[in-house]
Amino acid sequence: MPRYGMVIDTKRCVGCADCVVACKTENNVPEGYCRDWIVQDVQGDYPDLYMEIRSERCNHCENAPCVRCCPTGASHIVEGGIVLVDHDLCTGCKACIAACPYDARYVHPEGYVDKCTFCIHRVREGKDPACVEVCPTKCMHFGDLDDPRSEVSKLLKSRPHHALIPEAGTEPKIFYLY
Repeated sequence: MPRYGMVIDTKRCVGCADCVVACKTENNVPEGYCRDWIVQDVQGDYPDLYMEIRSERCNHCENAPCVRCCPTGASHIVEGGIVLVDHDLCTGCKACIAACPYDARYVHPEGYVDKCTFCIHRVREGKDPACVEVCPTKCMHFGDLDDPRSEVSKLLKSRPHHALIPEAGTEPKIFYLY
């Protein structure tokens, strides 16, 4: 069974937001909402500054607090470790929104909580998520983190990287290459 994850090369990301538009289009995300977004993070003190441009989304955590706190079981983990929300079981209580340290969820206008699904409908067909497929700089990579031959595994072995908010203990599966 694969353990899916994403690797994003922050040296190649230009913040164009094609990934955001592709996600909204592919997943019929309502106007004014998004499942992924672009962040520009500037660190350091002048003149020694470092800027990282990141495409962020649900981190599909191994230790997902959103799943543990869901009172109805709507938030759950499926094959490959992908975290999903069953819209029919979701009551919109927002417990998962409060539990997520990545601010990766929102209440859909129809009343259920929504978020990135890694485009599981595409992955099940052997395709990449829409965001990965459309990236013009090819900075986004998706695959099996446990397969040493996969591109994501090779990238993580070859380059320094980080995940967001490691101190939360969620074991996220989105990694950013330096």
